[in-house]
This record gives sequence, C-alpha cells and structure tokens, in this order.
Amino acid sequence: MNDWSDEWKDDDSWKQEEEKKIKVKCTDADCESDLHCFLSNKKLIREGKDGLCRYCGVDLVDWDRVRRKEINDEDYLFKSLKYEFIRHHLWHVEVDQKAINHAKRKGKVKMEAAVINRIEKSIKGLPNGYDGRQTPFEGNVIYYAQHATATCCRKCIKQWHGIPTDRELNENEVSYFKQLILDYINERMPDLTEEGEKVPPLRK
Repeated sequence: MNDWSDEWKDDDSWKQEEEKKIKVKCTDADCESDLHCFLSNKKLIREGKDGLCRYCGVDLVDWDRVRRKEINDEDYLFKSLKYEFIRHHLWHVEVDQKAINHAKRKGKVKMEAAVINRIEKSIKGLPNGYDGRQTPFEGNVIYYAQHATATCCRKCIKQWHGIPTDRELNENEVSYFKQLILDYINERMPDLTEEGEKVPPLRK
C-alpha cells in the first residue's frame, strides 16, 4: 500500500475495490444458505457419499441426468449448478468491466470462436499438474462462464459432467461445452451485438 496516494487511502476506494474481488474456491460452502460443495474425493467415494455435499451430506443433484450432456436439458443442469457455492457465485457476481469491454468488442460471432479456442487450450487435453488453476476468475467473461458451468478444469468436468480425466475431450463434448459457455454469456450479457462494437479503453 506504500505506493498508493494519500487521497486513494483517505477515500477508502481501495477497500471498495478489494471487496469486489471476492475470492472463492471449489471447496467453499454455506450450507445454511443452501449453497454446497459437491466436489468429491477418494474418502467420500469409499464411504458411498459421492455426489453429496461434502459438509452436510445433502443430496440435491440427479447426477445421471446432468451427466447425459443433453443440451435440451440445460435448464436442469444450470439449476443444479447453482446449488454449489462456487457456481452460484459465478452466476450472480458482477462481471468486471474489462471482461465486459472485451466481450463487447468481439461480439457474438468472435466470442464463439474465442470460446472454442479457450476450450481447446484449457480443458480439451489430458490434465497436468496445473489442472485446477488454468482458469482465472476475472478479465474475460469466458472465465466466469467456465467456472459457472463447471468447465473450468478437468476435475470439475469429471465431477459434474462425468468425463474421466484419462482421455482428451471428444468433439461432441467440446461442442456441448461450447454451447453451455455461450448460453451463460448470452444470459449474463444479452445485449452483445453480432459483430462487436467500438469500446473506449479503460482509463487507468
């Protein structure tokens, strides 16, 4: 904080900026608010608790149904995702201005290409030691969408979409995830133009 001006310190703007950047983890939960954590592990699987909230044990998701990966049943998947703390957060948190401007400049057509590129680079291949950390939380609405739809890493994809981590995603799965991400973006940013628009750069 030594580099900040006295004016910046005095008006408490830095506190407001920090409050906007709420940090969330896959293991966060607030069970009293019906926001859970369904991320499983070997112990839970051994105990027959795979798919239950790891903290309160509630059973809210029809896992066979969500893992069929049927785009015409997307509404049920999205409803189920919102029972999980981290997904709920990313469905409702305010999208940062940098991400908004980026999406507006691209428009729907280029965003679709960007989503495919992001899937190819971040989650299509076999996971490595970096899996779980490859998707930031801010700066691009695609990141928000990946966390919200559990397409952010192969561990979350295995839990929610039932795809094992020992193989690459196939083209049908890539297409399915692309549509989930695009539908999230359309819901959060319904006013995107087809071809994009000019947006002035953010002032520092």
